[in-house]
Amino acid sequence: MQTVVLTGASRGIGHATAKLFTQNGWRVITCARTEVPDLCPFTQKNQDHFIIDFSSPDAVNSGLERLRLLLKDEPLHALVNNAGISPKFEDGSRLDTFTTEGSVWEEVLQVNLLAPAAFTRALATSLKNGKGAVVNVTSIAGTRVHKFAGPAYAASKAALSALTREQASDLGKFGVRVNSVSPGEISTGMLSPSTEAEMLEVIPMRRIGTVEEVAATILFLCSGSASYINGTEIEINGGQHV
Repeated sequence: MQTVVLTGASRGIGHATAKLFTQNGWRVITCARTEVPDLCPFTQKNQDHFIIDFSSPDAVNSGLERLRLLLKDEPLHALVNNAGISPKFEDGSRLDTFTTEGSVWEEVLQVNLLAPAAFTRALATSLKNGKGAVVNVTSIAGTRVHKFAGPAYAASKAALSALTREQASDLGKFGVRVNSVSPGEISTGMLSPSTEAEMLEVIPMRRIGTVEEVAATILFLCSGSASYINGTEIEINGGQHV
C-alpha cells in the first residue's frame, strides 16, 4: 500500500483529495488544525490524523516529530502540502497593501510557505526511500492580482511556486519529484454564490471548478503516469489565466 501525507485535510480541496486517495487504495495520513469531519470515508486501518496548528512553528515542529515517529523513515510515496489561509475582513472583502498588518503577514507566510518547506525537509528521508512525489498547492493569485485575495496571500503563493522549483532541483537526484497545482476559482464552502456569479465572467469555460477536479490532478502528479514530470505547475482554472 502506498502512503501519502496530506495537510489541510478537513475541508475543501484537502478533504476531496483525502477521499480520492483513499478510494484508490492509499494509506492516508492527514494533518489539519481540527478534527477531520465524521463524513470522511476512512477506516481505522489505513488512516491516521494529526491535529497541527500550522500558524505555530513550535506546533509544526512537534507535529513533524510525531509524524517521523509514525513513519520511522519507512517509504513515503507522496506529500501534499495543501494547508493554507487567506485572511479577509469580516465582510469577506480583500485586505490590501495598506490594511494588511505585520502580524497577518507573519501568519500567512508561516502557514502558506514556511510550513510546507518544513514538511518537505522533515519528511525528505521517507520520500527518498519511497521515490515519492511532493505536490504543493499554490494559487492563481500567485501570478496575478486577484479581486478577493490580498498581497500576503498572493506573495506566499508566488513564493511557494518558487519553492517548488527549488525543491524539484534539490530532490530530483534522489528520484523525488516536486510539482505544484495552481487552482483558480474552485467551489468550496468559502466561495459565496455572489462571488461565484461575479467570477464566471472572467472564466472562458463559464463555470467554477470542483474540488474533485483539483484532487484528480494531485493524484495524477503523485502517480506513475507523471513519472517524468518534475518542477512543473499545473493551472486548474478553466482558462482564467489566459
